[in-house]
Amino acid sequence: MASVSFNQIEKSFGKTKIIHGISFDITDGEFVVLVGPSGCGKSTLLRMLAGLEEISGGEIAIDGKVINELDSKDRDIAMVFQSYALYPHMTVRENMGFSLRLRKADAELTTKRVGDAARILNLEPLLERYPRELSGGQRQRVAMGRAIVRDPKVFLFDEPLSNLDAKLRVAMRAEIKSLHQRLKTTTVYVTHDQIEAMTMADRIVVMHDGIIEQIGTPLELFDRPGNLFVAQFIGSPAMNVFEGQLQQAGGPSSVSALGQSWPLATAVAGTQGQRVHYGIRPSDITVLPAGQGIPARVVVVEPTGAETEMLLRVGEQDVVVVLHGRTSARPDDTVGLQVDAAKAHLFDQATGKRME
Repeated sequence: MASVSFNQIEKSFGKTKIIHGISFDITDGEFVVLVGPSGCGKSTLLRMLAGLEEISGGEIAIDGKVINELDSKDRDIAMVFQSYALYPHMTVRENMGFSLRLRKADAELTTKRVGDAARILNLEPLLERYPRELSGGQRQRVAMGRAIVRDPKVFLFDEPLSNLDAKLRVAMRAEIKSLHQRLKTTTVYVTHDQIEAMTMADRIVVMHDGIIEQIGTPLELFDRPGNLFVAQFIGSPAMNVFEGQLQQAGGPSSVSALGQSWPLATAVAGTQGQRVHYGIRPSDITVLPAGQGIPARVVVVEPTGAETEMLLRVGEQDVVVVLHGRTSARPDDTVGLQVDAAKAHLFDQATGKRME
């Protein structure tokens, strides 16, 4: 196992700068997820750690040793790709043991390592099959097995579940997390899916346009997003956000937006009339009968069984609400909304930063 350190990492393709001075540390045995929209630089950062991309500036270190000039094969890392990257002419057993054979490892050691990995990943019945005879999920487990066999200091995963269907993605998420808990190997995982990030990570690094927006545990990012980008990126469905003005005179603090007054639990460090963004998560809004709370018109009702997702209209803006249960409301009905003021989020409109 190993610690990983990024110090002022920069990356340019020609005159175009992709990554702008990123710095953070990953502790020994930690599962860190890099998440962000497509094109934010997360896969490029992973590929620089793997040695597949040159570093334009800064230093990457593993266990305190700078690896900028080390070849990929000498970094003691193992990478699992989105495309599986299995050799089609080799069996599962041969694919998993190939890296050890390249190193001219002892045949007995190779057999033992492949057997151990196959047992961990439930691949023992498939060892003599070829990749074309496997499902997508089985191929991804073989790719993971090939990484485990190497017994690396660091595991790297580059969007490994993107090619799988929704149900299989959920199962594989649990499998990868369970694998990490068993092996305790330092893991860096890249995804654009914030649900994957929330459910798997010890810590999440949120990236956007080549910079880090915020680093924290999944619940820290969910409960206290540091800026508007993180607030709207983390959480599904996304946080409701309204533009408005801060009201702090002559009563409890609130935000005037969409022609309504949206409550705040406490006074904030802002000025009367300041332009702000008011945020509230869909699960922190309660639906009341018409005539109570903030009036809203029902647009769409989407029952999913245990929960009901509703799209409503307040003024000219859509508001999403998630109910824990069911509702008799139908499209075009008028209902009332009650916000949990203690869970409201406030961001400065000029900077996008969180207001305390």
